[in-house]
Amino acid sequence: MEAVICKSTGSWYTARADAGTVWQCRIRGKFRADEAITSTNPVAVGDVVELEPEDAARHTAMITRIMPRKNYMVRSSPHRPSRHVIAANLDQALLVASLRTPRTSQGFIDRFLVTAAAYHIPAILVFNKSDLHRRQEEERYAFWKALYEAIGYTVLGTAAVSGEGVDPLRELLSGKITLFSGHSGVGKSTLINLLIPGSQLRTQSVSGWSGKGMHTTTFAEMFPLPEPGGGAIIDTPGIRELGVVDMEKAELSHYFLEMQPYIGKCRFNNCLHIDEPGCAVRDAVEKGAVSAERYESYLTILDSLETPEW
Repeated sequence: MEAVICKSTGSWYTARADAGTVWQCRIRGKFRADEAITSTNPVAVGDVVELEPEDAARHTAMITRIMPRKNYMVRSSPHRPSRHVIAANLDQALLVASLRTPRTSQGFIDRFLVTAAAYHIPAILVFNKSDLHRRQEEERYAFWKALYEAIGYTVLGTAAVSGEGVDPLRELLSGKITLFSGHSGVGKSTLINLLIPGSQLRTQSVSGWSGKGMHTTTFAEMFPLPEPGGGAIIDTPGIRELGVVDMEKAELSHYFLEMQPYIGKCRFNNCLHIDEPGCAVRDAVEKGAVSAERYESYLTILDSLETPEW
């Protein structure tokens, strides 16, 4: 019997079968030893799995196999080498950001976009809490919207408390499996409560003394979107930091989409676009074809990647 993992709580998983039956599942004892698992979690929300029922009356089952994934997205702390699969089999990944309480940095945004591009997942940027914007936030939002839309990303502004911008967002989500990610406190849960009436996800104010969000989502969970559009949202715990993993330095520029047209024009095939002669990417930065802000993000992420040992 096949089912989709809808919730992960560490050792137990909730899975929904085709008929709509919900099962509480565990991993078969030798499953971990049989599979080549390199992440901290062998099963992720969105995985299609095979189940072997244990107690049909109580709807408990064992997960005996993970079906091949279309894609997946991982996260890692910059301070820890381990990686965690956030979700699998995604149509798109959406980053909820905010310019005030808490403030999302461009570095965090760019690491998210690089990770999505590396796993071939289209990304969307949603800047929430537009109702809190002052002049400087409005100017920053206009700058980032123009910057990321020119690269090819979809950028939306929303105010979850008033519902502003929610209808265009609903259209983008219709019929798709979408990962929701972002810092704690940016309003992910409030947006989901608007998009899925009755979901009643717990929300919490941003900490007054730190200006940072406090975690309200403990485990990743999939929520079906209402018909007729359908689709689903995978809500994830808030991320304070996001490391880039499974990537060599020479690969990084390929995931900055605006750099792709210039990479093949560099004098050297292994150009890292730092100070090499004949670098077409740096020339594009100097001419304004690649933004200086994005190039700075590239250099920062590049510096964080480990050099492979030969």
